[in-house]
Amino acid sequence: MSWIVPKWNAPKNVKAIASTRLGGFSTKCYQGLNLGSHVGDNLDTVLKNRQYLTQKAEMPSAPIWLNQTHSTVVQRVSSPIDTPLNADGLVTSNKGVVISAMTADCLPVLLTNAQGTQVSAVHAGWRGLANGIIENAVAMFEHDVSNSNVIAWLGPAIGSTAFEVGEDVRQAFCDADSQAMMAFKSTGQSGKWWANMELLATQRLNALGVTQVFASGLCTYSNSEQFYSYRRDGVTGRFASFIWIE
Repeated sequence: MSWIVPKWNAPKNVKAIASTRLGGFSTKCYQGLNLGSHVGDNLDTVLKNRQYLTQKAEMPSAPIWLNQTHSTVVQRVSSPIDTPLNADGLVTSNKGVVISAMTADCLPVLLTNAQGTQVSAVHAGWRGLANGIIENAVAMFEHDVSNSNVIAWLGPAIGSTAFEVGEDVRQAFCDADSQAMMAFKSTGQSGKWWANMELLATQRLNALGVTQVFASGLCTYSNSEQFYSYRRDGVTGRFASFIWIE
């Protein structure tokens, strides 16, 4: 088993990792550490994978999981919860509460404030990103001065040379912010564009005053050994990004 530790300037008491598919007990198209209970894998195996990761990563509690629907719903939590919550983002200011965002091409966004007293985990697919889930997560932080206190890490997601979208997706972002045009490049086919999720998220964060943005630069689609990718494989597993306050 291996996981990714974000390279960012978060305070030392804030811990974060992103899992990979390496290790674990799932087989066939879910081969590895599949954490998704909704993708057709054996549920007992998924729960075994989750428990294994919790122990190996020395998490202070079992993670809180989400029923993600590409919404803009962000919930605040104060203690570990056994049942999945209906949301696409979580915020907590309590120590020892592990929050997560599950992905397999969508963009995981982890947030903390400079004081290390608040953290957030966000699942940002293009719909959630376009409709304001990052804005909702940042708004739930209790700010000491301004959003400049917030630090963001953008985890592994489908890369800018693999995420082909239609004109509807491009227009959804450009209608909200004309600068979003910079995040799309023509594929050479009429009405088809390569979308840069990292840049789109960075633009949204910068517009909020969040200037400390660190991107992993890791593409899920092009790295089948390390990551699950829904667009590449269709039926596949899920990995997740986690954050908590020690």
